[in-house]
Amino acid sequence: MHGFDTINPLLSNNKNVQDISKLIYDPLITLTSDFKAEGALAKEWAKQNDNSYIIKLKENVKWSDGQKFTAEDVRFTIDKLKELPSVYSSNVQYVISVDVVDDYTITINLEKEIPFFEYQLTFPILSKDYYESEDFANTEKNKAPVGTGKYKIAEAQSSYIALEKNESWWNKEVELTPEKIIVNLYSSVGELYNSFKMGNIDLIATTNTNLQEYIGTIGYGSKELKGREHTFLAFNMKNAFLANLEVRKAISYSIDKTNIVSNIFNNKCFTSSFPLDYGNWLAQMQDASSGYNLEQAKQLLVSAGWSYRSGYWQRTQNRKTDRIVLNLLVRASDSSKVAIAENIKQQLEAQGIRINIIQAGDEQYNANINARNFDIALCSMTLSPSPSLNTYFGEGNIANYTNDEVATIMNEVKVTTDENILKEKYKRLEEIYKTDIPYISLYNNKYMVVYNSELVGDINPNWFNQFYGIEGWYK
Repeated sequence: MHGFDTINPLLSNNKNVQDISKLIYDPLITLTSDFKAEGALAKEWAKQNDNSYIIKLKENVKWSDGQKFTAEDVRFTIDKLKELPSVYSSNVQYVISVDVVDDYTITINLEKEIPFFEYQLTFPILSKDYYESEDFANTEKNKAPVGTGKYKIAEAQSSYIALEKNESWWNKEVELTPEKIIVNLYSSVGELYNSFKMGNIDLIATTNTNLQEYIGTIGYGSKELKGREHTFLAFNMKNAFLANLEVRKAISYSIDKTNIVSNIFNNKCFTSSFPLDYGNWLAQMQDASSGYNLEQAKQLLVSAGWSYRSGYWQRTQNRKTDRIVLNLLVRASDSSKVAIAENIKQQLEAQGIRINIIQAGDEQYNANINARNFDIALCSMTLSPSPSLNTYFGEGNIANYTNDEVATIMNEVKVTTDENILKEKYKRLEEIYKTDIPYISLYNNKYMVVYNSELVGDINPNWFNQFYGIEGWYK
């Protein structure tokens, strides 16, 4: 691990610490490898009303120091997250109170309705008694806080942290093969990579797509996965041109996503066609095609009455001639996004769709997005574990997009837990996303896990958790 700051998961900004903490601490809700919510410390949960959830906790859980886990620990953790500058604070930003009904039942009250709020309950729960016994904010960075997870901290030094099986772990049905796990701490990335090459490390997770330059190409296995950074185009549906489906479709058919990924990122990203197609169980229409079809784009415009003259697509109606000319908003400080905008401009202008690139500073870019002051916006967002599509389809969405069927479906998925119904409804949302085209998904970043070729077991990581199946790993 490089860049270690503290083993306290609520205070650490290190992604590796957050990953390791999943072995030491349990959340209320965890996610399966296909991003489905399942109980960890929560036995069951239910939505009481739009702004309230009731959660039943498991009763056979102990902390690694032998103390009983109770509802007070959950309330304490949430209260702390609302006070601390934690990476998990946003998970509880709309929580206004936590009511302890009894030792194993809590009610969480929200400021407003949050679709799929249970997916926000994936933060580690910490022991109230432990933290009230010492200064929480000044806990030494290598201090060994107690947890309820598979492993506990046996030893913490400046160069490593040793984990051992937590004999008090509540899930007695799972047999842990690894008796001990050593987390090595390095002062530089170079040290980390050299140690991996020498066989001193069995697994590294990273978004560094140039990893082979440092560790070579032999002696290890690897998994390349879609990361959680999703980049897409948003069309302002109030624009006179973009309000026409044939124009949006023509633009979509005219953009070669593989060209972007190849030329801008040297194939170190994955093309994308839907915000949830990173492996989420609710994304069912995984398609390899980028939808690139120049001839189809031309035919669409011709059929809609447009003609190609003097390098422009033009249409005359009521003695007025319109030429398709659109502004593309991009964040000026992000050089890769500017390069993408230039690539898209070249591709579209080769088709006669004129593009003006508007490079805006961070403050102005954000103001333009919030005010919907753009024709097309090149956007990027860090995906939440939640399958909510409010950003794209909800009220006040980026594209000013409205669709009565979508609004109905969005309301329906908020109130059902039936997996078959959710699959059916999300399949329809995905169809609409791809046929109505208020957005064009472009690509996701690449998340890599590399591991010692001698490591045996089911290694099935995703960007939420790299340790699925660790209980069966061995060398």
